[in-house]
Amino acid sequence: VQLQASGGGLVQAGGSLRLTCARSGRTFSSDEMGWFRQAPGAGREFVATILWNDDRTYYGDFVEGRFTISRDNAKREVYLQMNSLRTEDTARYYCALFTGGRYKDPSAYGFWGQGTLVTVSS
Repeated sequence: VQLQASGGGLVQAGGSLRLTCARSGRTFSSDEMGWFRQAPGAGREFVATILWNDDRTYYGDFVEGRFTISRDNAKREVYLQMNSLRTEDTARYYCALFTGGRYKDPSAYGFWGQGTLVTVSS
């Protein structure tokens, strides 16, 4: 499985970005995809997850309705629409494939993309 994240960049507080994760390789209908983030000096933090074959989504508590995870099965892509960005959202964002465990735990994801950097300025 290969995961490629893109869409990061520099944005002012209050702005929006849309991240894309393109996946290739092995696919199962029950696959679950997640987004995590990691700020400098911090651990990886759960952002959102979506099941590949239904509409169930889960978000980290800090999201507070600002982010939306979605997917396009035909394109094999997962998206993270981020609105009302805050300076504290600055981090490298990673997409990952769930392989078993608790969905908020990074160790539950066995495949990771290289990440895309999001910088929110004040």
